[in-house]
Amino acid sequence: MAEADPKPELSVVIPFFNEEDNVTLVISDVTSELNKLGKSWEAILVDDGSTDKTLTQLNKIAKEFTNIRVIHFQQNLGQGASLFEGISLAKAPLIAMMDGDGQNLATDIGLLISQLKDNDLIVGIRVNRDDSKLRRLTSQIANFTRSRLLNDKLHDAGCALKVFRSEVRSSFYNIKMLNPFMPALAVAAHFKVAEYPVSHRARTKGKSKYGFRAMLVRPILDLLSVWLIIHSKRK
Repeated sequence: MAEADPKPELSVVIPFFNEEDNVTLVISDVTSELNKLGKSWEAILVDDGSTDKTLTQLNKIAKEFTNIRVIHFQQNLGQGASLFEGISLAKAPLIAMMDGDGQNLATDIGLLISQLKDNDLIVGIRVNRDDSKLRRLTSQIANFTRSRLLNDKLHDAGCALKVFRSEVRSSFYNIKMLNPFMPALAVAAHFKVAEYPVSHRARTKGKSKYGFRAMLVRPILDLLSVWLIIHSKRK
């Protein structure tokens, strides 16, 4: 088995929490697509204190690939902490991220990379989003509120599929709902942010972790925190 590249060209960060039914699908899609890109890569899989067999499956996969690392939290700290840790450990100059629930398509990673060009961060816009009406509605409300208050001018900042240059991570903070606020924090730090359409598929296995509290209550608290962070930088 070949040794992992100490300086890969691309790092992919994927958080998992109780996704034992999706691990194989997600990692199979990701490794297949990354091997087609013609770049050396690493994948950082973060287990966020799963109570099912997610960690066991991730560790089994990591034994097959020298360029896959598994990070394990002893308890559930939230997606934000998982992303922040994985991104902090990334070795490559380009970093991609996606969800571990199988709804993002790995084939879109290359598309987002191709759109970087003069930008620093590319955010996916989920076209024909295959989610429940309630989840789409709460997402629309959250996007509208966040965009108006933080002025990031994005339509779907909550899309987990993102690609960015490693320098951008200096603008991130370890907050509970980091993902939807990454673009606003990057913009506040004077990085160039753009959007690009990506695909989206329905969750076919496992259960969504996004209830009312996760979709509305928690984001409101983090929205206020990010607003304070951004405005403190402007002074």
